Amino acid sequence: MASQQAKENKQPNRISEYCAKIVEHKAFTTTVITFIIINAIVVGIETYPNVYQTYTSWFYYADITLLWIFTIEIALRMIAARPTYTFFKSSWNWFDFLIVAAGHIFVGAHFVTVLRILRVLRVLRAISVIPSLRKLVDALLLTIPALGNIMILMSIIFYIFAVTGTMLFADVAPEYFGNLQLSLLTLFQVVTLESWASGVMRPIFAEVAWSWIYFVLFILVGTFIVFNLFIGVIVSNVEKTSKDEDDDNEAEMKNEVRELRKEIAELKNMMIKMNKS
Repeated sequence: MASQQAKENKQPNRISEYCAKIVEHKAFTTTVITFIIINAIVVGIETYPNVYQTYTSWFYYADITLLWIFTIEIALRMIAARPTYTFFKSSWNWFDFLIVAAGHIFVGAHFVTVLRILRVLRVLRAISVIPSLRKLVDALLLTIPALGNIMILMSIIFYIFAVTGTMLFADVAPEYFGNLQLSLLTLFQVVTLESWASGVMRPIFAEVAWSWIYFVLFILVGTFIVFNLFIGVIVSNVEKTSKDEDDDNEAEMKNEVRELRKEIAELKNMMIKMNKS
């Protein structure tokens, strides 16, 4: 009876170990990325109405095939996780699971538009599969608290310049500075440096000769100072994430060394006892 239970307990472990070997194999990640790229290509081709209408059934079966491939991939990763619930400790695993699960739900419900959008979202899974991209996104998420303060600073700067611009140029360029909302929208265009000189400043400069001072000041403060603060915070957090990951790897290696030392010590004790006996 006990031996039968032991066999039953070993069987799931063997399946889990087999799945772990598949998941940890170098070709596994490459294969998943390949199918994600294929999915992206298929979705891109769908944007051409003539092609999509001609081969609608082909696109449908291609999507179903890709959906089941990704389902098998998630299942393998869940089984490989020991114990299984540890799979859901990672937010990236939750992301992958929900994308695939949502695909099955909307395939069954035949929501065509939503389903096509979900196909595009599958391309985002490339982030969860590629470690370097995961590291970058994790670093960006870490910047959110710090970016909050920068956003407040930027909002204050935008508000001051928008109100000032409305007061100064509302009569000269009402289409750009007619009210607060238009001024904010104009300043957003200026801060992106998109046609700010030819499209916005030059017409106003032709009417008000000193208007260049306003625009140059805003670009210096808004673009070069505030944007550099954004970049600085992001770069700092990327470095911090890399350092934390290196520290985790170092701690893991130290734990492995401790375990090996314990095992060696136990083997020595066993050999001493065997020699004495």
